[in-house]
Amino acid sequence: MKVAGYYYLILMLLGIAFSTRAQNQAAMTDSIENKAQDVIWHVKALHPEGYTMDVKAIDGQHNLYDIKAIENSNQRYIMDVKAFVGKEVFPVKVMVSEEEYKPVAAIVGQGKTYNLVAIDKDGKYLKIKGVRKTGYIIHIKAVGDGGVFYGVKAISKKGKLNDVKGIKMYDKRLEITMEGLEVHAHVVALPQIQ
Repeated sequence: MKVAGYYYLILMLLGIAFSTRAQNQAAMTDSIENKAQDVIWHVKALHPEGYTMDVKAIDGQHNLYDIKAIENSNQRYIMDVKAFVGKEVFPVKVMVSEEEYKPVAAIVGQGKTYNLVAIDKDGKYLKIKGVRKTGYIIHIKAVGDGGVFYGVKAISKKGKLNDVKGIKMYDKRLEITMEGLEVHAHVVALPQIQ
């Protein structure tokens, strides 16, 4: 009876080991496949008349570049917001400023930035700004005539919406210095609060 108990225990342990190994292999395969499957979300400003406005980075010659949120295959809660300039990808940040509303810009290297704008249906550019701080969150909006704010969202191909926000790690004005530029907050897309 004692020997049968040992065999039973060994069989159980082998079953658990093979099951765990199969699960680990499946997880590794999923992880490898997902690394190549980061999902790109569009970044838009929402107008109350029911249309979306493209959000772009604009350089000194008025060239426009795409702004996208990247859903990483490893985690989907915090998505980086980036500027796609040709084949290069640059970070988007809320910049340190003495202005009432903080500029939001892509840092494109060598101390240069491209400001973000929303383009309304008439082709007018609305500046994208950090307009208010709540704790460690900077609320990012497109600023229209008369100080009207329009929400800035990341939109998936399936129609899901995430809020585009500035996130601070430290409770001070300067978050980090990048390329010689003072950054106030990192720009990300977060799930909407339910």
